[in-house]
Amino acid sequence: MFATDRDLLVLEPGLLGSVAWVGQRLVSGTGSVSGTTLTMGVQDNGFLAQGVGAGSAVSIGGVGYEILSVSTESVATVSRLRDDAGGPAIALTDLVGVEVSVFTFGPQILDAHRRVVRMLGLEPAGEALADELDETAVLNPAALSRLEALGALHVIYAGASAGQGSDSPAALRAAMYRDRFAAERGSVIVKLDTDGDGVADTARRPGLSRLVRG
Repeated sequence: MFATDRDLLVLEPGLLGSVAWVGQRLVSGTGSVSGTTLTMGVQDNGFLAQGVGAGSAVSIGGVGYEILSVSTESVATVSRLRDDAGGPAIALTDLVGVEVSVFTFGPQILDAHRRVVRMLGLEPAGEALADELDETAVLNPAALSRLEALGALHVIYAGASAGQGSDSPAALRAAMYRDRFAAERGSVIVKLDTDGDGVADTARRPGLSRLVRG
């Protein structure tokens, strides 16, 4: 996928508090933080066993942070949200015995991913027929991370607003992310390798496709 849970958190810092229940909680327990090192004292699941790693999002003491790496089932490197995903880690305030939960919105990101891929006239990896291009033709996937994250946030808030009415806070937020997705789509240029030689030979913008409430 082009986006991660970390990318969602950058756009919606309160995501792990407001609609965490829409996602999946992978790890829960208590831990301590020293600089950029999170060490779990008590936990229900191990980090590695649950697929937690770079790009994951973690709530520590009720505040969302990003995970940069995981070294053991109970130790991870964490950071305050950075402007640049490739930038240096930003240390947290040292904490002891705080509540820790790792969430993922992977299903919603995957839903947005499949839509974005098909807007480009491509097929998801492994689903293309012999004469079709799949997403491996994209040479600049980072250009699509924000678009995919906006699409995922629309799906998340649309799900959270189910049965609440079109004027509920979650429904209004879903509409906002739908509009931001449409605006972002118009500015994205994707470089494609259509003949498998590793060199871009065409460029596309995601085609017209309307996001609707699920």
